[in-house]
Amino acid sequence: MKLVALRGLEKLLVIGSFLAHIYCEEEVFGISGENFTFPVKSDKKINEAIWTKNKDKVAEWEGQGEPTYFNSLQDRSLLNKESGNLTIFGLENSDNGTYTLELIFNDRKSDFLTFRLTVLAPPSEPQIGCNLSDDNVMLTCAADFQKPLNYSWKITGIATTFWVQDVVIRKGDVDTGGKAACFIEYFETKKSSEITLSQCFPTYQGYGYQKRSRHGLIAALLVCPGVVGTGLLIYLFKRKKAKSGTGGADQRNTPDEEEIKNEVNGGRPGNDNIAASMRPPDIEDEETEAASGRGHEDIVEPASVAEDVEDGKC
Repeated sequence: MKLVALRGLEKLLVIGSFLAHIYCEEEVFGISGENFTFPVKSDKKINEAIWTKNKDKVAEWEGQGEPTYFNSLQDRSLLNKESGNLTIFGLENSDNGTYTLELIFNDRKSDFLTFRLTVLAPPSEPQIGCNLSDDNVMLTCAADFQKPLNYSWKITGIATTFWVQDVVIRKGDVDTGGKAACFIEYFETKKSSEITLSQCFPTYQGYGYQKRSRHGLIAALLVCPGVVGTGLLIYLFKRKKAKSGTGGADQRNTPDEEEIKNEVNGGRPGNDNIAASMRPPDIEDEETEAASGRGHEDIVEPASVAEDVEDGKC
């Protein structure tokens, strides 16, 4: 009776162990569009491996030749013949489900591993922000994702890699010409973003330069019209002065002309008409050209002078 009882107990233990392998599920997550490998851990040499999804066979290796793939995993999966793990390429939402692996060893014993796979949307690009205090700069990093992410930072001028989501550094340690990069990681999925540290200090570099440039442009717009206007007035004044000086010079006869007049009149000044009749043609031409440049307001007609003498005005 005792022997029968012991054998019955052994069978129950074996069945219980078998059921424990079947129903002990490990929850795993993959990223849509990424590759995913089930985390199989076995230190024994396998002889065969069979994968099922929701009890339907999807991959099998019988110990010889190459693995065979079925249904939705055909042409987009790989079964490792040494470890028995399975990799799915380009995860899709339809890959959600319960996967079971049966490992058969040389002694014909089997191990069962079960995984519940959930396919998640990929995380967003990480967004970096800055917060200033009197002595410190806080860099923040965040990304939208359904599960916790691993964060890390690399900052110019600081050798340490920070394995936190938000990092605080002293202002004196900040290289405003450097960069800060935030990395997010979920298994094999990795993304990153970076900023220039000058963005954390609005009064530095780019912002200050643009501000000064705007002020300089405004000043130039205000000053330039005044300078141009002043220069134009000076130019017009000099031009008018030069023109008036030329007209005055035209009213006076040159010394050579006076001598010619005196010689023609017998050494007596006056009687311009007689002198004019006796002048050489070249001198007459010169006076005609000079007279053509005089303004009418500067010419004194001899006839009007004679009339004034007759009237007793001079």
